[in-house]
Amino acid sequence: MALVLSELKLPLQADESSLKEFAARALAMPESAILGLRVNRVSLDARRKDDICFSYTVTLTLSPKDEVRALRRTGVRIAHAPEEAPRLLSFGTETLNAPIIVVGMGPAGLFAAYLLAQNGYRPVVLERGRDVDARRADVARFWEKGLFSEVSNAVFGEGGAGTFSDGKLTTRIKDPRAQEVVSIFAEHGAPEEIRYMAKPHIGTDKLVQVVKNMRLAILRMGGEVRFETRLTGLERNGDALSAVYVESNAGRERIPCAACILAIGHGASDTYHMLAESSILMQAKPFAAGVRIEHPREMIDKSQFGAFAGHPRLGAAEYHLADQSGGRGVYTFCMCPGGYVVACASEQGGVVTNGMSHYARDGENSNAAVVVQVDARDFGADDPLAGLRFREALERAAFRLGGGGFVAPAAQVGDYLSGRASSGFGSVRPTYTPGVCPADVAACLPDFMAAGVRDGIRAFGRRLHGFDMPEAVITAVESRTSAPVRILRGETGEASGVPGLYPAGEGAGYAGGIVSAAVDGMRAAERVMARFARP
Repeated sequence: MALVLSELKLPLQADESSLKEFAARALAMPESAILGLRVNRVSLDARRKDDICFSYTVTLTLSPKDEVRALRRTGVRIAHAPEEAPRLLSFGTETLNAPIIVVGMGPAGLFAAYLLAQNGYRPVVLERGRDVDARRADVARFWEKGLFSEVSNAVFGEGGAGTFSDGKLTTRIKDPRAQEVVSIFAEHGAPEEIRYMAKPHIGTDKLVQVVKNMRLAILRMGGEVRFETRLTGLERNGDALSAVYVESNAGRERIPCAACILAIGHGASDTYHMLAESSILMQAKPFAAGVRIEHPREMIDKSQFGAFAGHPRLGAAEYHLADQSGGRGVYTFCMCPGGYVVACASEQGGVVTNGMSHYARDGENSNAAVVVQVDARDFGADDPLAGLRFREALERAAFRLGGGGFVAPAAQVGDYLSGRASSGFGSVRPTYTPGVCPADVAACLPDFMAAGVRDGIRAFGRRLHGFDMPEAVITAVESRTSAPVRILRGETGEASGVPGLYPAGEGAGYAGGIVSAAVDGMRAAERVMARFARP
């Protein structure tokens, strides 16, 4: 039986090819005794800036005699490798008399459709946006020239909002499906290292091809994908869902369905309104909003890595910071090392910012959101769409302050902390396109949020040297950290009171990030398969 050795330290200066040597040294045996070594996980340990190293978990193959010796070794974490049993799926007995519809092609919809297609269910995927190649051109046109498309943008289209992001795959959920998600990404073109990195990321430049490869796989397995097809209505037979209505270039169409996985993402305001009008039970959900902050990447690297900043094995530094302001949480979110602040509006008249990095993470700046908790005390609890309306008002306020044309209001941190408008920018150049307007950013934020962002920046500056540097740049508004709505669902995963409708992912209010959304989409697909017999 193989053994797992944990917390194996590899100095920054040592190459990964020397892992066997360090493992043998930890076990006090010759290197030749290690018959095989496989990396399970690797994380960066930068707690001591004078002794930065990597921490490995590896699986070792030894002779039976050496296994006994290794297990007796004190001072190391070693144990028998757990047996890996495949996760078994269950299939129902009900005959399919209509297609299974998947609405949305973000992580939840993409992985739900992939699992269904893999098991022979031939899903029909409806995506309101365009395919990723056309979408990439549309997004570039928006960022470069301000020409916005409500059909195809950084939120709507193949891959969902996550396609134009850092492609972070870190998740806190403890679900075996999470590793399956990572493996499926790797099988479709993502870097192999994501299988074992503690904080894996793909990068938007690679993610666009990965999601395209997954779509092509779904098609090869018998699925169907229809782009520029927007969900506009639901039809019920009694309480149960029986059909969906869509609009496309061909006009309005009714599509009968045996079940529908609703993986809409949380950018589609019009879909939330349609669901409310269709009496789908929902409730307002707390979320967080604020601004994006940019610093020089080299400064963040030095603050985090000290003298080792710039080392080729380290790459760009990350951070995560949290504090309290006025009884609310304020924290950094979606940190993009060596990345860019990007325009992520999904409708006219609103400015939305997000962060994006390429795989190399070698941009001039590093950025993150600084966000403040928003809840029922700010928007009320009676209206299930109250949080959505709050978000829409925030985005419209930023649009007005920016002067229109999706120009975003921005300010230097020194000005913002002093309560004045900025008239220009210094050593830190804003990366948001189609452009920024120097402004008093606080003017487009509610008072509690403006104060929370100020308090957070000051608190974070005490923990990460330079975070509150006067020439750092903030850009408003970061409003889409998570869904402001939760679509209520029962133990079967179906929408409350609507058998056959399976809300899933971030837009349903049950996930936060690429991996957790993908996992939730897989769960929804499994529940559908547990009901219907394989075709």
